[in-house]
Amino acid sequence: MNIALVLSGGLGTRIVSEVPKQYVTIRGKMIVTYTLETLCNHEMIDAVQIVADKGWWDAVVTEAPAGGKLKGFSSPGRNRQLSILNGLRDISKYADKDDIVLVHDAVRPFVSAELIADTINAAKGYDGAVPVLPLKDTVYFSEDGKSLTNTLERSKILAGQAPEAFVLGKYFEANEALSEDEILKLSGSAEPALLKGLRIATIPGDEKNFKITTNEDLDRFRKIVEKTY
Repeated sequence: MNIALVLSGGLGTRIVSEVPKQYVTIRGKMIVTYTLETLCNHEMIDAVQIVADKGWWDAVVTEAPAGGKLKGFSSPGRNRQLSILNGLRDISKYADKDDIVLVHDAVRPFVSAELIADTINAAKGYDGAVPVLPLKDTVYFSEDGKSLTNTLERSKILAGQAPEAFVLGKYFEANEALSEDEILKLSGSAEPALLKGLRIATIPGDEKNFKITTNEDLDRFRKIVEKTY
């Protein structure tokens, strides 16, 4: 079974809005709904678990696609990775350890069906898989944040995207092995897996699969939706 874990619990402080960015309505639908439609309608996704503040559960259910794939809700944690851990704990109650969990952000609404399939398939034979993009600009390292220390080898540095697929049991154990303080210091979903020594494959990401983080991202999303729908 493949379970999508949708992270919709953030506050989105970098966007000026009366509601968290994932609940902003564009063309009659919340942003999270666009994401859920792609996931719920995907033939390889068997169930969807959503991390969201309880005050938004009814709104999400009201707009969620029909078909019965929405399995339940999990409470947000103090950061993204603790939210993931809360979701993993709930998923583990109904899924098997060899199942695949696909971690995705509610604010990446343009994830393609092809990228979902490629990520799940790439995890087979590994412990997980992450879509990545190469960096186009020269990459520098600064020791003090004020002046350049040296240049980094760009070909070996990758920008990660979501969705990220992991073997449920191994990924859950990797997260459970860390303390809350350790998890609060993490910067990426795959980091617990890497700390545990799990093998994570990489696949080509998708430039169109951008994350809505700023007001400029929100405007970009709105313009694309207005042209498409």
